[in-house]
Amino acid sequence: MSAPTAPAASAAPQPVPAPPLPAAPVPQVAGSSLICLRGVTRRYGEGATELMALKGIDLDIAAGEFVAIMGPSGSGKSTAMNILGCLDTPTAGAYLFKGVHVESLSRDQRARLRRRYLGFVFQGFNLLARTSAQENVELPLLYRGDGTAARRAAANKALVSVGLGGWEGHTPAELSGGQQQRVAIARAIVTEPAVVLADEPTGNLDTQRSHEIMALLVALNQEHGITVLMVTHEPDMAAYAHRMVQFVDGRISRDWANPHPSVVAPADAAGLDMNETV
Repeated sequence: MSAPTAPAASAAPQPVPAPPLPAAPVPQVAGSSLICLRGVTRRYGEGATELMALKGIDLDIAAGEFVAIMGPSGSGKSTAMNILGCLDTPTAGAYLFKGVHVESLSRDQRARLRRRYLGFVFQGFNLLARTSAQENVELPLLYRGDGTAARRAAANKALVSVGLGGWEGHTPAELSGGQQQRVAIARAIVTEPAVVLADEPTGNLDTQRSHEIMALLVALNQEHGITVLMVTHEPDMAAYAHRMVQFVDGRISRDWANPHPSVVAPADAAGLDMNETV
């Protein structure tokens, strides 16, 4: 893991609010990284329209970490997540995943990496409206070429794991927001990925459902060893993570360990099996 990066001296970034919990620096652990970024930049446009979204990012993430990625709008956090998710490529610098230089892969090779190792959870759920929960969860397996019986069994298992056993035939319109996000999480984990990338996963949910979704992500991390990278604007959601990375003006301004992650309340854990109403 990378050591904290000092803010750039050439600009006067906005003050970074103090973390809600005691901050401890994250030590660098050589050779243990699942993900490694070195000197990553991302430039959009040219000339007068040029925008440097990332300005030389160094970041190490070990297998099994739960990392909250934070920062104001325009800070570069979403650009970094797109690169980590193989949805975009850096303008310069190196991105290594399990030792493979992702920036050198072809588009098809990056797509295969996504299908094999990555799962995605979005703020807006991104479910197919006229398709059942079962069929939505099966989609990544369909793209991967799995057979019908294998897809059905894996999707059923994923839905049960997020507390939606018995809801396989319901369409998104028949599900609450919290249930739709659970379907989205089941879709993300049905391929048994090494990493789940969650982009504002609680942004469209009320407080209770938000904590239930965080309980799910914590369980995936702690019980199944899935590495979780989560973008969030909400400090109380970030507090569930074991590590926080703050972006400001295209750079990592802080990188610290959270010594006291929020503990999932019994009510939130119980909510994973609760059949909520729409």
